[in-house]
Amino acid sequence: MNESMANYSETLWTEYKSGKDAGDEKNHKDLTEYLSNPDDSKKDLVRFHYADKEDVLDAVSYEKGGRVLNMLRNYVGDSAFFKSLHLYLETNKFKTGEAQQLRLAFEEVTGQDLNWFWNQWYYGNGHPVLDISYTYDDKAGKASVIVQQTQETGKIFILPIAIDVYTGDSKSRTKVWIQDKTDTFTFSYTKRPDLINVDADKILLCEKTDNKTAANFIYQMKYAPYYLDRMEALEYFSKNDMPELALGLKDKYPGLRTYTIDQLVQSKHIKDDAVIKSIETIATTDPDKKTQAEALKFLAQLADLKYLTIFKQYVSDSSYSVAGASLEGLAILEPINAYPLAKQYSSDAKGTLGEVVIAVIVEKGSPDDYDYISNYYDELPGAQDKLDMSDAYCTYLSKLTDIARIKKGIDAVISFGKTIPAQYRTFTDPALKNSLNKIALSLGTEISNYIDAQWGQ
Repeated sequence: MNESMANYSETLWTEYKSGKDAGDEKNHKDLTEYLSNPDDSKKDLVRFHYADKEDVLDAVSYEKGGRVLNMLRNYVGDSAFFKSLHLYLETNKFKTGEAQQLRLAFEEVTGQDLNWFWNQWYYGNGHPVLDISYTYDDKAGKASVIVQQTQETGKIFILPIAIDVYTGDSKSRTKVWIQDKTDTFTFSYTKRPDLINVDADKILLCEKTDNKTAANFIYQMKYAPYYLDRMEALEYFSKNDMPELALGLKDKYPGLRTYTIDQLVQSKHIKDDAVIKSIETIATTDPDKKTQAEALKFLAQLADLKYLTIFKQYVSDSSYSVAGASLEGLAILEPINAYPLAKQYSSDAKGTLGEVVIAVIVEKGSPDDYDYISNYYDELPGAQDKLDMSDAYCTYLSKLTDIARIKKGIDAVISFGKTIPAQYRTFTDPALKNSLNKIALSLGTEISNYIDAQWGQ
């Protein structure tokens, strides 16, 4: 209860502060995080016994729990959702709370029996895997949506959703219940629909294969209203290397403009004149700093000297993201100046700027940079950031000759490794050991023995 609400509170705050697209983006990222941990699909959301206190800190308690609350909010509506939460809070204040008490609060407010929802999502595990296909009979004027649940567990989920049917500039909505292994929903038409949008509110906690056509996704990108409508279309365009991917450069939401630029870097359209012109405009005029930074990084990859003026203009920008992207561009176009530029900006280097500065100094730095690099490593706040930095730090240490400093750096890396929770160390320990072995290979037996001794303590 606590963890899932903590997670979903982030979504609610993001939506309130930055708009629905931002909240939907947070939902999508958290869903992706849960789905990327396949072992978590075997765990119930509510568990009464834990082998270790750390077992509650997983993508089921947090990310899946938050998405369950998102579905519940959509099902009962905002008014009932927040009234129910208030009733739950007032009824159980100063006491512990359990999932059944939350259910009772929602049932009192809505007047519905919600055992089916709690049994499925709170006291059950897994999630649906959906295959969605479409058939059209123009002669009969009938369109059919076939939804198959293909999860290997054999468990069948009950899923109340909306289906929107778009024809031209009109849209009609039908609410349906998916509740069988295969469900078919049929719609009449006089003109074949441009798009049938299943799960139109984009709230399902599921994996899915949605067998729309390219034309369907183009229409969805232009006319369906939600963040995930456009994201799904852009993912389709990117996967199929379609020029329509560039539509995302003009999306109203900066997160999708940023995503589009990132995908274009990897596409065959990276050198299309229209694409480059649009990204040049974003690099100099976009109001969102992260999107502007992504555009500058794109231009840096082109390694074209005509962008030197732009990079020089923005390397002193108040945004660390923009300044960092500009410094990256300058380092590519004028590599001889990369190190002195990094040193110049090292006194106020945070965020992306700090990452670029430290990358240049680690690569090209001298023993005189030891204190700066080591302090940067020690002060990194996030475990993932520090893990990512560890390999570069070890590469730098392998180029030194001062044994005392090298050992101090090794101690810092090993000390960090020991702070990582046990359940993650199967992944992090080999990575850190491989990084440390770079130092051993470069500096010989004494350092190799030192690493082994410190690692084993």
